Amino acid sequence: MKSIFDSVSKDCSKTVTNAYSTSFSLATKMLSKSIRQDIYNIYGFVRFADEIVDTFHDYNKKKLFSNFEKDLNNALTDKISLNPILNSFQHTFHSYNLEQEHVDAFMNSMQLDLHKKKYLTPEEYKNYIYGSADVVGLMCLKVFVKGDQEKFDELKETAMALGSAFQKVNFLRDLKADYDDLERTYFPNTDLDNLDEASKQHIIEDIEADFAKGLEGIRKLPLEAKFGVFMAYRYYRQLLKKLKKTPALKIKTTRIRVPDYKKIELLTRSYVKYQLNLM
Repeated sequence: MKSIFDSVSKDCSKTVTNAYSTSFSLATKMLSKSIRQDIYNIYGFVRFADEIVDTFHDYNKKKLFSNFEKDLNNALTDKISLNPILNSFQHTFHSYNLEQEHVDAFMNSMQLDLHKKKYLTPEEYKNYIYGSADVVGLMCLKVFVKGDQEKFDELKETAMALGSAFQKVNFLRDLKADYDDLERTYFPNTDLDNLDEASKQHIIEDIEADFAKGLEGIRKLPLEAKFGVFMAYRYYRQLLKKLKKTPALKIKTTRIRVPDYKKIELLTRSYVKYQLNLM
């Protein structure tokens, strides 16, 4: 029965989320059950594309990505795929009328990671972040507002700002892996061989501006989504706080993380703030 296959597909997307990101998984669990599975479906799709370009070094990544893109297009057209991750994603795509442009922009940014190593101008940097993060936020937003186009348009800019903030924190946190292992540099006009405090502070100020704008949108989200997104916001703010305290040169030699016990503490404190309307 197709319903059994669809159920298995959704379970696969949930498993991918839980396996690859404890922090995102925890935040997603704070969403209403009515929208939780669709966020798993989106995450599974974007995670698989990202894994192809970032980790499958012993394989022909260009071929794998090309095949994945063809399977994606077929899934969206046929409304079914034997790839369970794409099958669950196409269900969310059609259920909420996600925009093809957002999917295309995401895939274009992922494809850049197959060959592009440096982002030399602010425009290149902005375009990459739009495709790799902002549009993912927009896809999730469409689910959060349950397809309400008017509400989506109202919160669109703040959702993009929050996506940008999350991605920029990832860039700063993963500086060592991106630079040493993948030979990538995302921050324009920044000498990563000689990263100093002034350059780090400039990056952090940019991220904090995105966070401030993103928080405005979180406050206006429907109840089904608000606490889960606020939890993700608090987690990334904690990461940024640790990065802010870490000397610039150390950021390039280590990966800053938030321990699991701290994530639980963040969850508790976030819930109190949420209940007391102190967001």
